[in-house]
Amino acid sequence: MDQTVTPSPRKAPLLTIPRWEFIAIAAGLMALNALAIDIMLVALQQIGMSLAVEDENSRQLVVTAYVIGFGLTQLVFGPVSDRYGRRIPLLVGLGIYVVAAFACAFAPSFTILLVLRFIQGLGAASTRVIAVSLVRDVYGGRAMAEVMSLVFMVFMVIPVIAPGIGQFIMLFSEWPMIFIFIGVMSLAFTVWTGLRLPETLPMSQRRPFTATVIFEAFRIVLTERVAICYTIAMTAIFGALFGFINSAQQVYVDIYGVGEMFPFYFALVAGLMAVSSFLNARMVGRFGMRRLAHGALLGFLAVTAISFVLALAGPIPFWLFLTLFAIAMVQFAWIGSNFNALAMEPLGHVAGTASSVQGFLQTVGGGVVGALIGQAFDGTVAPLAGGYFVAAVIALIMTLIAEKGRLFRSQNQPV
Repeated sequence: MDQTVTPSPRKAPLLTIPRWEFIAIAAGLMALNALAIDIMLVALQQIGMSLAVEDENSRQLVVTAYVIGFGLTQLVFGPVSDRYGRRIPLLVGLGIYVVAAFACAFAPSFTILLVLRFIQGLGAASTRVIAVSLVRDVYGGRAMAEVMSLVFMVFMVIPVIAPGIGQFIMLFSEWPMIFIFIGVMSLAFTVWTGLRLPETLPMSQRRPFTATVIFEAFRIVLTERVAICYTIAMTAIFGALFGFINSAQQVYVDIYGVGEMFPFYFALVAGLMAVSSFLNARMVGRFGMRRLAHGALLGFLAVTAISFVLALAGPIPFWLFLTLFAIAMVQFAWIGSNFNALAMEPLGHVAGTASSVQGFLQTVGGGVVGALIGQAFDGTVAPLAGGYFVAAVIALIMTLIAEKGRLFRSQNQPV
């Protein structure tokens, strides 16, 4: 018998859809963000040549403009969705995303392309904020962590397949067709979401959209010890991931000389992270969020410490670097989904605002940390390994503060 998404008794009766469909929509919302970045990495050089961009580093602004827009407006969509519900702000954001994607294909200059990418990011912010809010509206405790793991699994699959899709499109067409593809896929997803996604925030739980109420919601989010500590911990961990993304090509190609095999190794690690997220979803109901996340964090800290010490001692063989890095990122997947669920757990009454604050801090804060790690690249893996180790230490400190010095506590019974 098919399971359906049914709100808890405290909520008014709402339209129900199959559980798998609800998870697919939430995962698809997160995946749109990865798609907007990863599918076009293979086209940056052609975009630069087509639009007369001489500086190779400037071509990266196609990604940066999107990320800036994506980070900034997360603070807006949260309070708006707490006032007007999830559906309307989400569909507005998706509409902006779709229109901007199609418009990018016809951009006459690089400057206009960057403006359109920024606008696309503005719309995309709704997908990240509201995807997390949707899950928190419907689920709590270990069930929420399970669903977040499945959502995160789909999110991690995109970096595996998106560059290949982009490369395939480039074999038969030019770079504008990549934006056409994004527009078509996102339009289809928007129609599906509009027709099938129920409103998960009943009128009785909506918050007035006034300055006083909004600031009070931000105060609640920023002063709730468990929520803010896990958010900062996740920001540090995401900063390490962004640092790797910034320097991945230099590490794989310049240091280890893997050449055309670079996409394969990149996809291999992302694939392992997706599998790890799936395993977390299967295990979290039995062992709990804290046990899995805290164990993974300690393992992450140990592996990154080993990597850092080896990097300082001298060159690390590629097989050993890849092994240690893969082990660390497998644990990252367990940390990510569970920490996000733990940060949202006490904030169900302001889920939209909470998701927006957490998303903003993780995107902007993690981006800054990642930029610092990337800029520290010196021809060795030491800055990357050191960045991962420092991020793990910060995450552990914040976790200890959140849990008052006691790890592995079980606060939700197995399901």
